[in-house]
Amino acid sequence: MEKIFTKVANKVAHLAGLPLTFAACCLIVIVWGVSGPVFGFSDTWQLVINTGTTIITFLMVFLIQNTQNRDGAAMQAKLDELIRVSKGHNHFIGIEHLTESEVEEIRAKCEKAAKRYDQQREEKIATMAANKVEARKRTANKKSAA
Repeated sequence: MEKIFTKVANKVAHLAGLPLTFAACCLIVIVWGVSGPVFGFSDTWQLVINTGTTIITFLMVFLIQNTQNRDGAAMQAKLDELIRVSKGHNHFIGIEHLTESEVEEIRAKCEKAAKRYDQQREEKIATMAANKVEARKRTANKKSAA
């Protein structure tokens, strides 16, 4: 049952995202609008479009949510695998199951670590530049002394 639902959900989500589908929906709305005078802009005429769009919207919300849930889970699994096989910290695997405040705390720690890394890197570059300048001065002094 789950595989059938997944296939149907994927197919409907794909079809719903096509330009042709959008054009067809626009055509339906135009035909509905043009048919207004024929039906005297009656309550039934309005009810047809309202009911149709409400039902389609209601069903599409669940299909889109299902698709996004699966896409998110697949993306998370891929990222977890990249973390697992790389030099990344394995304690990041599964953090999507934490509360929002716990994830925010981890994010803040990561930002601090990144800033520390950038700062250390800048200091290292500055030290290397200073060493090069000093080496050039020594070379220049040796040449002028000789």
